[in-house]
Amino acid sequence: MNFFFKSKSRSRVHENNHEQECKTGGAWQSITVWRKSPLLSCNGFTVIDSNGELIFRVENYAGRPEEVTLMDGAGKPVLTICRRNLRVLADNWFVYEGHEVGDSSSRKPIFCARKHITILQPRVNAIARVYHQPFDKRWAYVIEGSYANRSCLVLDESRRVVAEIKKKESVNGGGTVSFGAEVFLLIIRPGFSPSFAMAIVLLLDQMFS
Repeated sequence: MNFFFKSKSRSRVHENNHEQECKTGGAWQSITVWRKSPLLSCNGFTVIDSNGELIFRVENYAGRPEEVTLMDGAGKPVLTICRRNLRVLADNWFVYEGHEVGDSSSRKPIFCARKHITILQPRVNAIARVYHQPFDKRWAYVIEGSYANRSCLVLDESRRVVAEIKKKESVNGGGTVSFGAEVFLLIIRPGFSPSFAMAIVLLLDQMFS
């Protein structure tokens, strides 16, 4: 797997913003997401930092599980994403701390996400929104772009980019080679939680894969 562990690429659109951030408050973190479990017997994700260290993993034994647990590199549960039907037009996804099993009615989620319904707002660029609570009307984060094309921005309430999903590419023989949709970059603003940024990736994968 060493062929995709390291990358210094940035999107051209936000390159200047990233460079300015490095000068004024620290470097953006770039991690590689591989849409494949470390275990051969199941589906999931393998997440590697710029030093080639395993920092997150996801191991699913079902095609589209109702609950997905994000673990750290050692296998300790960090966040659990649960799909819930609240009898509204769109399904909701709840994000819990640690490992959530079965009925979650006694616990409060730390975030809730909803897929954007195009037929209601066809001109809106958002593909999903993240809320602090299930019935909040004001979103905390909005995701714009295309997850299928691995080109997404995560913006906070001030429209500030806090994370970006983009294709991973390398220069080979004077040309640019893409790793495809299964291997991509997650670029994270200083101060934004890498585990929550990865949870957003899992939410989008549940919504659009």
